[in-house]
Amino acid sequence: MTNNPFIQDRIAAARLMVVGCGALGNEVLKNLALLGAEHLILVDFDRVEVGNLSRSVLFTKEDAESGRYKVDAARDRLKGMNPALEVQTIRGDIAYDVGLGLAREMDVVIGCVDNRWARYCINRLCMRAGIPWVDGGIGTLEGTVRVFAPGENCYACNLGPEGLKDMARRQPCSGVIRREEEAGKAPTTPMIASVIGAVQVQEALKLLHPEALADGSLTSLCGKMFYYEGERLSTRLVDFKAYDPDCPVHDCWEPVRPSSLHAAMSVAEALAYLRTELRSEQVSIALTGDCFVDEVLRREGEGRLEVMLPGRAVAARLEQDPAWRGIPLSALYQNEWRVIDGTFPYPGLTLSQLGIPERDVLYVTADTGDYYMEMQ
Repeated sequence: MTNNPFIQDRIAAARLMVVGCGALGNEVLKNLALLGAEHLILVDFDRVEVGNLSRSVLFTKEDAESGRYKVDAARDRLKGMNPALEVQTIRGDIAYDVGLGLAREMDVVIGCVDNRWARYCINRLCMRAGIPWVDGGIGTLEGTVRVFAPGENCYACNLGPEGLKDMARRQPCSGVIRREEEAGKAPTTPMIASVIGAVQVQEALKLLHPEALADGSLTSLCGKMFYYEGERLSTRLVDFKAYDPDCPVHDCWEPVRPSSLHAAMSVAEALAYLRTELRSEQVSIALTGDCFVDEVLRREGEGRLEVMLPGRAVAARLEQDPAWRGIPLSALYQNEWRVIDGTFPYPGLTLSQLGIPERDVLYVTADTGDYYMEMQ
């Protein structure tokens, strides 16, 4: 019998972010709470549905009937399991709503998402922040776990050309589960989520003990993939490592400079602050996560609609207007802003209205150089 290598105080002090609060996320969160973790951040934009109840230990019938956000329902159950637990929730998308400054405070991120785009965004965030992350994926009776870390293993590099091309496709677990249920099959998601979630937490705890990894008393899945197949009860450990030095996705944003910038600050205030702080006449803020769209025009004929929203919100805005509903995006032209400087015509808008999340890090170009400015 081997000794338990995990130090309780280190688990309690660790700052951990879990992205995705579905079946797999439920298992990961339950394990972390029972192990004595005390600082968690939960990220998910979905609400609890009745279909979630057969595979999610943290959700109740009342949560589904009231349409509670998954992060809020999970938070309440977790605090009941571990009263010492501090839980911060983010009802949003990992692609746009998690600030890099917040991610930089994490020790490990655990990804419990169901598509390549979300994994790509977690990887980009973690590589910029300089922190490792643990990925999990589940199918009917199979699942995988991988670890990615700056300087060692990058999810984007592992995708390859075909994977990058296919990245935008989403096949949520709920669709697979619904087809199984319609065919009269028993749900297997709770079992496979339990197995893969346990391995993910195990790998996250290892990352909290770097000295044990360094002396070989623990080994990590960084650069490898754990594959579990339950139908014939087999496991495999295969090499899964790629790190292209020219890949822009795993650029670590450093050095990061603290600032008094915040999301409620107007564009005019932010630019004025940066001019003074950086002692530069010309400054600009790059919108690296999304563009800002002020208006949409028809490519053919007359038609102009003011939207004043981040690019990700444009489609929903069009659906709200009967005159624009149903028009394919290919038939429209949107006026985008990707760099914000003194020529930006809406200086009264706040950084939040541009789509910049709280606690983000801004990529700023000035006469005196390029800077990474951390927001409060």
